[in-house]
Amino acid sequence: MSTVILPHQRWHEGARDEWRRAEELGFHAAYTYDHLSWRSFRDRPWLGAVPTLAAAAAVTGRIRLGTLVTSPNFRHPVPLAKDLVTLDDVSDGRVTLGIGSGGTGFDATALGQQPWSSRERADRFEEFVVLLDHLLRTPADASSDGRFYSAHEVRNLPGCVQQPRIPFAIAAIGPRAMRLAARHGQAWVTFGDPALPEDATPDQQREALRRQLERLDEACAAEGEGHSVEERILLADTMPPLRSVDAFVDFAGAHAELGFTEVVVHWPVPDSIFAADLGTFEQIAVAAPAQLG
Repeated sequence: MSTVILPHQRWHEGARDEWRRAEELGFHAAYTYDHLSWRSFRDRPWLGAVPTLAAAAAVTGRIRLGTLVTSPNFRHPVPLAKDLVTLDDVSDGRVTLGIGSGGTGFDATALGQQPWSSRERADRFEEFVVLLDHLLRTPADASSDGRFYSAHEVRNLPGCVQQPRIPFAIAAIGPRAMRLAARHGQAWVTFGDPALPEDATPDQQREALRRQLERLDEACAAEGEGHSVEERILLADTMPPLRSVDAFVDFAGAHAELGFTEVVVHWPVPDSIFAADLGTFEQIAVAAPAQLG
């Protein structure tokens, strides 16, 4: 069980305590969103992911840390790789990079560009992942000429603490992104099927996830021996598993049977779509793992 802590509070006014508390509660990992702003939080406080994770690394010692997810919308692989090597060092090898193609929201035009087409977004995402993989595996002298992203004699010494590089958790739904996850991912991330109607039943949601898992297995098989994504992460974004310990155990257990190895829930944020009772949330964090086995 893991959590997402949104970067919506000043560090000394609550954020630091949430990251520390996440470790105390025994969460496997704590992630944060990597956006310049996000949906209903656009006119509310919102801080940067990389500095937040560096600060979190300094006040924790066990819990894994990461983005869920970083995207090419406003990132370039060269400076991002430098940040990731530094985060991996500061955290002593506790960083996971959640990475996705990005959406069409505020981040997509923040740098003054026009929103990319679906085809260009997919093209950029593939090149982004491939170059980032190269940069993190080649700390002494990495060069690459791409259509969208290039690197010239880049140094990232001393390299990652985690070898051969930090793990990638690749968000993927479509077949092309699934193949990318199979080829370069140590984990796969989904938040469900965005094509489902808002009133989809739990059975419909699980069936959509089952089909996604099948497509991931097919992509891994197509890549051949040595391409098996063992970690399958479900971001419980629109799914409501935080009513009680029993409700969460039922939810997580049903999805574990499908093949998910990690369920990620949002740390409660009052007056938002992630509002939930903090006491119940903490009870779930403490009691649910033992019941799930």
